[in-house]
Amino acid sequence: MLQPFHLSIPVNNLEECRVFYRDILNCEEGRSSNHWVDFNFFGHQLVIHLDEKKTEAIANAVDGKSVPVPHFGVVLEWNIFHNFAEDLKLKNINFIIEPYIRFEGLVGEQATMFFKDPSGNALEFKAFKDQSQLFAK
Repeated sequence: MLQPFHLSIPVNNLEECRVFYRDILNCEEGRSSNHWVDFNFFGHQLVIHLDEKKTEAIANAVDGKSVPVPHFGVVLEWNIFHNFAEDLKLKNINFIIEPYIRFEGLVGEQATMFFKDPSGNALEFKAFKDQSQLFAK
């Protein structure tokens, strides 16, 4: 069993991002102050910290798409990914990269999607039909 990771990210509007992670992504809120908020991010600890000077990310080409860097997210089970993607569509998420199958028919085939939080932090969620492909070359 994997241990949970801890990730701390900057946000330029604490309350707007609190609502996004809690109400849009359905992450349970934990401890907080007037400068940071903890969330249960799919079993991992995500902390958003107020940083009003946060800057935008860059992008790299992957599978013909412009992938934002940096980005973070979670590898979900196949069916959970697709249910989550449908839920996000119903909540009118503005996708950077719409949910699709990347590297179709190749090593590492995966479902993936990208979107940003209200502060411009890029998130990627992905899933593999065959979880053994996660680190395949």
